Amino acid sequence: MRGSAVACVLGLSVLAGCAQRAAKPQPPETSTAGGSPPVTKREQMPRTYLGEGLASFYGPGLHGRPTASGERFNQNALTAAHRKERFGSCVRVVNMENGRQVEVRVNDRGPFVEGRIIDVSLAAAKKLGMVDKGVARVRLYRCATPVSEIPRASWAAPV
Repeated sequence: MRGSAVACVLGLSVLAGCAQRAAKPQPPETSTAGGSPPVTKREQMPRTYLGEGLASFYGPGLHGRPTASGERFNQNALTAAHRKERFGSCVRVVNMENGRQVEVRVNDRGPFVEGRIIDVSLAAAKKLGMVDKGVARVRLYRCATPVSEIPRASWAAPV
């Protein structure tokens, strides 16, 4: 009895090894009618595109404290913290939920919270319409002018 069960299992395993694999299922056709818009591929984005993710804002608690660039943080200025962009560079932040946008100057490093792409000042958050919610899904672009309009002497290191 035991020998025949072993032979049966062995025979089935040999037959299973010879069977063809199932065909890979094709992804369903996506239509944009009535659903969410399709995701734009990286190759189709403009060269000024920096990324998208969650933006948050920082405000009253840090007002007047020094930033990573050395200047004092002003919650009423249109500034932001970004991990990689150069200090003084201009970034256009577009709120993907309501379409509002603002140009900010990078003067700090951060955010240091997983999943966040930029921290904006309170003034920028008001223009983006994200103060009540606290965070917003945003898309970042480089501005047409690569450096902000603020004179270089106020933010650049002495040469």
